[in-house]
Amino acid sequence: MTPRSFLLTPELAGYVRASSEAPDDVAADLLAETAAMADRGEAPATFQIAPEQGAFMQLLTRALGARRAIEIGTFTGFSALCIARGLPDDGRLLCLDLSEGWTAVARRYWERAGLADRIELQIGDALPALRALPAVATFDLAFVDADKTGYPAYVEELYDRMTPNGVVLLDNTLRQGRVLAPETDDDRAVVALNTALATDSRWETVLLPVADGLTVLRKR
Repeated sequence: MTPRSFLLTPELAGYVRASSEAPDDVAADLLAETAAMADRGEAPATFQIAPEQGAFMQLLTRALGARRAIEIGTFTGFSALCIARGLPDDGRLLCLDLSEGWTAVARRYWERAGLADRIELQIGDALPALRALPAVATFDLAFVDADKTGYPAYVEELYDRMTPNGVVLLDNTLRQGRVLAPETDDDRAVVALNTALATDSRWETVLLPVADGLTVLRKR
């Protein structure tokens, strides 16, 4: 099943996709393979971002003129594919993920898209890997789609590593609407972070109703 925002009916979700640039064959095949994995119970369907979100992230990467990007939580690689396509030929994307299996799928499609030389994948816990990076302004764009209880630490560690006006994207910040009535530790962590970011003077912050909620942070 194609991922869609919980805010949209299937009909409206279809209209949104039809009114946006369509995924090419590589992206479409990656989305289809990931959906088939979810159908077989081999991967969570909720880990896949919607096609229109990927199109937006690719466009945003290009519009920002980003050259260095980082992704925390890669899954089967669709979001990384979109970001890498938005980078210039000499741009680089660093991906941090725990899973060898899911990212093996990602590697196949990055290679097929001719983007393997733009993407570095590190397998292991993201937070120690992030903390091991020099605490200097390096990244123009970051995308975080990983363990929700880890989001506050990821945002904190990213701040010094983002360039001035660098943009951080946080996925799933509406939690399927459960931000209004948190049920889990993940929900409560996101609610607390949303509240803190709204008044954090280091960031310009907007939470967009894109897919499952996409928070956009600009480093002041």
